[in-house]
Amino acid sequence: MSNDCIVIVTNRERNKFLVDSISRKIKAKTHLIQKESDFTHDNLSELSPRWIFVPHWSKLIPAEIYENFQVVIFHMTDLPFGRGGSPLQNLIMQGFESTFISAIQCTKELDGGPIYLKEPLSLHGTADEILIRASKIIENMIIRIIKKNPSPTPQIGTPTYFKRRKPDESRIDISQISSLESLYNFIRMLDGEGYPPAFLEIGNFRISFRSPHLRYGYIESQVKIEQVKSPTLDNDEQNQY
Repeated sequence: MSNDCIVIVTNRERNKFLVDSISRKIKAKTHLIQKESDFTHDNLSELSPRWIFVPHWSKLIPAEIYENFQVVIFHMTDLPFGRGGSPLQNLIMQGFESTFISAIQCTKELDGGPIYLKEPLSLHGTADEILIRASKIIENMIIRIIKKNPSPTPQIGTPTYFKRRKPDESRIDISQISSLESLYNFIRMLDGEGYPPAFLEIGNFRISFRSPHLRYGYIESQVKIEQVKSPTLDNDEQNQY
């Protein structure tokens, strides 16, 4: 095990702990890749990894990588249900209280590769709380895959697909909110690293919401009020989702 190289690919801070933690627990040489410029076939060839694990990556993985290395990606649904983007938000919008994390082999078909493992995940709490909880589960899944070297099995069933949400969809449409609970769910599902927070726009002011708590008869939340030139998202926010 000590001679094996493992690569962790992620562009989220919450997953960086995996490198030191996994290296310590299984005595493996573990490398972190965070930039697209480093996630190349040439760079990986120099590292010669036994496994490449991708807890989160916002871009398509080139074929020359997944065709030449064992690449495992993690998707927050019970595949083949819910392939596609923004799974956490889509699940909460549809009323799910729990889901599965699927560890799958990266292939040409988006989220369509054979499955190594599945583990349950609660969808209670804010997006950040859910995603941090998911990272801990993913760590255990990675260790199991390294130790057991399971053979992935094809997905069974008819695929369903989620549509990736756009930044402008973080705007709260009061006409579509039927209860305090539905408003709370909308705010909490966007309260996480990398997601534009739920917001309202009143004139030239944008009111964004973080850290919501559903109380008896009301919601408590942190609020940020900004003056904006026009009631649209700026370019930086448009690139986050």
